[in-house]
Amino acid sequence: MKSDMDSETVSAERISSLLEQLARRMHSQGYAARLFPAQWAALRYVNSAPDHLRTAIDLARFQGLASGAVARTVRTLIRKGFLEKQGTIGRGRAERLALTEKGRVLLKRDPLSGIVEAVEMLEDAERQTLQRSLQLLLRSTGGPIDDAEKPSD
Repeated sequence: MKSDMDSETVSAERISSLLEQLARRMHSQGYAARLFPAQWAALRYVNSAPDHLRTAIDLARFQGLASGAVARTVRTLIRKGFLEKQGTIGRGRAERLALTEKGRVLLKRDPLSGIVEAVEMLEDAERQTLQRSLQLLLRSTGGPIDDAEKPSD
């Protein structure tokens, strides 16, 4: 029996359907540990962004969200003990965020770790193709996505 992956040409509709299924599963897994998906995304961002970009405003820019909504997410994570403020950056307006020990422990149970493990199984060329493809798809949803916008060390 032949699977969809065996055919030479895979339709754009089929790929879109698979992406939708993946997005729904990833979103539903984002409710783990009594957190919302946006809170998990904020923890991941603070964990991986360079120190000078670990602010609520930079998180909002990275996510393409309004700063008010992101500020509420950050306040909630601080109240729950997963994030802490560590002084100001620049002219003293933006406060640098950091994971607490409790936040680092929680991230070890990140519900998206299965996706990371699956991507790690891909060959480098496959990862590069996947990254370029996903960036193209993200841009098609209304915003620029490039290496300068992703958090990295």
